[in-house]
This record gives sequence, C-alpha cells and structure tokens, in this order.
Amino acid sequence: MLGPTLQTERLLLRPPCEADYAPFAEMMGDVELTRFIGGAKPPALAWRGLATMVGCWAMRGYGMFALIEKETGAWVGQLGPWKPAEWPGNEIGWTLARRGIGKGYAVEGATAAMDWAFDHLGWTEVIHCIDPNNEPSIRVAERLGSRRLGPIQCPPPYDQVESIAWGQSAEDWRARRA
Repeated sequence: MLGPTLQTERLLLRPPCEADYAPFAEMMGDVELTRFIGGAKPPALAWRGLATMVGCWAMRGYGMFALIEKETGAWVGQLGPWKPAEWPGNEIGWTLARRGIGKGYAVEGATAAMDWAFDHLGWTEVIHCIDPNNEPSIRVAERLGSRRLGPIQCPPPYDQVESIAWGQSAEDWRARRA
C-alpha cells in the first residue's frame, strides 16, 4: 500500500489500486457524473486516469483516496489531496460514483482528507477548483467552510474550462473544527 488508510464513521479512504478499475471506469464513463471534470472517458483513458492517481501516490506520497463504504465494502468514489504539475494550488477534490451520491460522503471524506493534508502534509491552505455551474460541489465546499476565492486558471487540458477557486487556510479549518 502506497499510503495510509483513513477512517470515518462510514468510510475508508485508502490509496487507489488496480482492483478499483472497474468502478472507476464506470464512474468516468458516466456523462452526467463527469460533465464538470472534463467529460466521460472510454475505459482505456479511465485506466490511464487511475494509473495517474496511483502514480501520484508513488511520486509525491499523496493523492486521491479511493472512497470505500465500510458497511458494504463498495467503492463509491475518489477524493483527497491533488496537485499535479502547474496546478494553481493544493487541492482537495472529489468525484463520487452514483452509489455514493446524496449520502454526505463527499463532506465526510473531504473532512478526513483535509485533516490529513493539513496535519501530515503540512499544507497551509487548500483550494477546490469548481465549475461555477456545479452546484452540488459548491454546496460541498460551503459545508466544508470554504469560501469563494474567485476565478482560477487551471493548466491544459483544463484551461478551456471555467473554474472558480473555493478554499480556506489551515488556520481557518482548525478554528472551525475546534
């Protein structure tokens, strides 16, 4: 395993692995679920995307976590720290599979990921790059206590997509959590 497993009341967050490919590919092939993150991908590109997540853990010691429902063992999405080359900041991002939507998993998992990023990675701030039309993700950011920071430019191939940065400092996060 390339990194830690975090636990919340209902979730396990662990580094991704090859066994996650089938549910990851299903999620990434869903036009509706991926409309704000570059669109649906065929299975071969989904595999490359999963390999990128695994590789991020190997290269940087962090990356998106696979989100696992404790009760069922089902893979329900990915979320966590993300900062590829030329990214505009230290991001905590999320994408949920259909079976994970509407259960509060994004907030629950992102809370654990933000705690970990601030406490173990030493990040002093986080952002969430969100399409201004992605109302569900905006609500997650607000529930996390993040505030709208303004327009942000992401590197190619996301440079043609409008993104708004939401975020907060570690100091604000810890004060809110206290």
